[in-house]
Amino acid sequence: MAPVVGQDEDGMWCAHVSLRPGVGAVGEGGTPEEAVADLLEALDGLIEEFGTPWRPGTEREAP
Repeated sequence: MAPVVGQDEDGMWCAHVSLRPGVGAVGEGGTPEEAVADLLEALDGLIEEFGTPWRPGTEREAP
């Protein structure tokens, strides 16, 4: 899972990653590094809220 990083028309850097269809996270910043750092914070929030992503067909640990 590698983030996609790009600059929008206003000069803001955006980073996003798709965890599975319909589920992903986005980060923004003034530099590519800031956008990725913001994305990592968003991913931390998703994990805190919903738990660690797992792949179908693998065992999932009990919470």
